[in-house]
Amino acid sequence: MKRRMINSLLGVVLVVVVVFCVPLALVEKRTIVNAAQDRVDAAAVRVLALVENRLAAGEPVTGDKFANQVTDGQYVEVDIPGQPIVSSGTRPEGDHLLKAVEQGASGETVTVEQSRAPVDHEIANMLLLLGVVALLAVQAAVALAVWQAKRLARPLTDLAETAERLGSGDPRPRDRRYGVPELDRVAEVLDVSAERIARMLTAERRLAADASHQLRTPLTALSMRLEEITALAEEPDTVKEEATIALQQVERLTDVVQRLLTTQRDPRSPTAVAFDLDEVIKQQVEEWGPSLRGTGRVLQVEGLHGVTAVGTPGTVAQVLATLIENSLMHGAGTITLRVRPSGTSLVVEVQDQGAGVPPELGNRVFERAVSGRNSTGIGLAVARDLAEADGGRLELLSLKPPVFALFLGRSRRND
Repeated sequence: MKRRMINSLLGVVLVVVVVFCVPLALVEKRTIVNAAQDRVDAAAVRVLALVENRLAAGEPVTGDKFANQVTDGQYVEVDIPGQPIVSSGTRPEGDHLLKAVEQGASGETVTVEQSRAPVDHEIANMLLLLGVVALLAVQAAVALAVWQAKRLARPLTDLAETAERLGSGDPRPRDRRYGVPELDRVAEVLDVSAERIARMLTAERRLAADASHQLRTPLTALSMRLEEITALAEEPDTVKEEATIALQQVERLTDVVQRLLTTQRDPRSPTAVAFDLDEVIKQQVEEWGPSLRGTGRVLQVEGLHGVTAVGTPGTVAQVLATLIENSLMHGAGTITLRVRPSGTSLVVEVQDQGAGVPPELGNRVFERAVSGRNSTGIGLAVARDLAEADGGRLELLSLKPPVFALFLGRSRRND
């Protein structure tokens, strides 16, 4: 592209130089020749006037009398009838001469000749000057073309680099503008596309992180149930019960995956229904029983029973599982799961007897990558997102003892 721009601008300048310089050279050449011819004609007229004056006064006409009427390089010859020819200067050589002939009333003839060498030299100087001017114009045009080509090619190079960066997975917008409306429009579109791609990548990475974190809990519980099945293989009834619980874990795992995908695609499309909250709580007690027994801790349930909440059972179960797991990892003592009313809502509180949440964290525990210990810092953030997507909300009511509260809608059947 640079070469094409340079060649185009250079071609335009060359055309302008030719169109301008050729006629100017012809005009200047004619002007120089005419000026030299006029000088020769003027010299002939002056010499003739002098000769006529001398003849009228009866004085002899000699070459030294009119030598001062001609310039250097001119040759003058005076032919008076009945007298010898009188001349002054050196006759020029060659066939191409400037010549002027003037004839007086008495028949006298004055001839002035001059060599064209000075005229040709002046014409050559004029052509050389025009050539230098044309060359400078071409050089200036080349420099301007190179500068303009770089000025226009640099934005295109930047835009190509931006597009290449987008394709390589680096969607940072560059926010560069070049003062050319068309190029600025392309840059703006690329920046908007970069922001859109960045949001999409962030959402995909967030989904992957959420899924990997949230699937860990049901997989852990499923692993424990399968271990229980292996340990109780000699007791058929118990094995059947444990297998049923394991299948429920698989169903819950499937529900978690589906819920994560649904929330990621459209968080504003809840599938809330009225459900028995006791069933969800009972499920959590059964699932976390082996883990709690292994650490010598207890999960107890308090508060209301037989209430109907509004939401998605799988989502509520996932949020409660995250809170119980959080208490198991970071807390101590008995874990209390308490159900109480709050206006038109139901509140499910999860409390333990541990050291609580550090004051410097507070509600920042719900922010991603924020954790009081060496954990991922994703679980509580995902739990809050799931609760809000399901029409509820997750809050930290107390730092010490740590009390997390899940607010759910309450069905009218409870009234």
